[in-house]
Amino acid sequence: MLTVLILLPLLGALVVAFVPRAQVRPVGLAFGLASLVYGLVVASRYDVDGGMQMTETHTWIEAMGVHYALGLDGLGLMMVLLTVAIVPPVMLASWKESESPAGGGARSFFAWVLALEAMSLAVYTATDVLLFYVVFEATLIPAYFLIGGFGRSGRGRAATKFLIYQLAGGLILLASVVGLYVVSADAGNPSFLISDLAALDIDPITQRWLFVGFFVAFAIKAPIFPFHTWLADTSEKATPSTSVLLVCVLDKIGTFGMLRFCLGLLPDASQWATPVVVTLALISIVYGALIAIGQDDVLRLIGLTSLSHFGFIVLGIFVFNATGGTGAVLYMVNHGIATALMFLVAGFLINRTGTTLISEMGGVEKHAPILAGSFLIGGLAACGLPGLSPFVSEVMVIIAAFDHHWLVGSVSVLAIVLAAIYALWMYQRTMTGPDLEGSAPVADLDRREVGIVAPLVLALVLFGFFPMPLLDVINPFVHDSLTSVGISLEGGHQ
Repeated sequence: MLTVLILLPLLGALVVAFVPRAQVRPVGLAFGLASLVYGLVVASRYDVDGGMQMTETHTWIEAMGVHYALGLDGLGLMMVLLTVAIVPPVMLASWKESESPAGGGARSFFAWVLALEAMSLAVYTATDVLLFYVVFEATLIPAYFLIGGFGRSGRGRAATKFLIYQLAGGLILLASVVGLYVVSADAGNPSFLISDLAALDIDPITQRWLFVGFFVAFAIKAPIFPFHTWLADTSEKATPSTSVLLVCVLDKIGTFGMLRFCLGLLPDASQWATPVVVTLALISIVYGALIAIGQDDVLRLIGLTSLSHFGFIVLGIFVFNATGGTGAVLYMVNHGIATALMFLVAGFLINRTGTTLISEMGGVEKHAPILAGSFLIGGLAACGLPGLSPFVSEVMVIIAAFDHHWLVGSVSVLAIVLAAIYALWMYQRTMTGPDLEGSAPVADLDRREVGIVAPLVLALVLFGFFPMPLLDVINPFVHDSLTSVGISLEGGHQ
């Protein structure tokens, strides 16, 4: 069943590459919607009691103990649903953008989007470490061409910088993957299966070296301070639609990997590294928010807010309690929805004003109230307004941070104030005030754009008031994850 989930968008990428030009976009969207529907079917068959489900295991390279192995638990299901839900809005938002003079054409755009979707789904369902590594690296190919082929001047340099960072992280990850295999071989059962590796009794020193490799690779992908410098350039130069795929789907592989491999396979080393990781998370939270406040490019600003948000997710993971773990996974979903809304609406605004500079915008809300209202909801979601879904996850992480240490909780609370500053100041500068001299009134969202924005707004409100459907899936995963590393669940939400 999971193989079909991966092959469906991959088949779509191949079909899009060969259909007549006039049919590229409808065919691409049809495969994106089909993947969404099939993802919902998969979710409907998932047992919320938890555990790895829908497993498929086939021998791939027998001599090395490599398997084509897939499976789905609560964490994987959340990421799969986020991925299949994000792709159709991205395609609709790029309906005209992909044919812009700066772009490489709708055919290549839609094909690379579907290929990226397929690789991401493979990452989130892989239960063999080497298979995970292969698809982890494969995601870089469509991502590189989406960044370098579409967007603004300077996109080629941004794509190269992105690729260099990710390849460096990939090499470090490969060293840790090989190290795990060597440990399993020394124990008499050479294997890359996560279930086999989780049963190994790895000595503390080896665990720590392996942990450092895994964590650095995933911190680059997430991104976390000080490995984040590719993020701002990529967000600024790529199209808003590409940024949605990168920040909302692809970058989640970083925090997904921390949960799956750092905590799942190297629990003692994860606890050993907690002081350093929590410190890096706090720096990311505060530093990301502070530098976002000073930005004049709206896309760069939104991109940098994610540095702060990923800090929250990592903090929730490494405070090692049930509330923090659940809040972190829920934050991964909510951040994807809220940031997608902000990037897409910002893209609509840029198409109308012809500029990405905040200082050259103003007075939009008088002429385009739906556009302005959507942008405001995205901004309020980013700063954790009660009633919108990020509030729930943010509060859970903050409570968990105070349980960990009062100083950690106090610093994390500071981020709420900073987020309110950058979100509301950005809205005030772009949407309110008089029209800028010489600028034409900005047109409001059309029906296609409203159709893109409305489901995202609805999801933010729905899960803000009714998060239990997500928590029912996440809680068993967090329970199993923390129990396996010997963490007491007392005081958690199970």
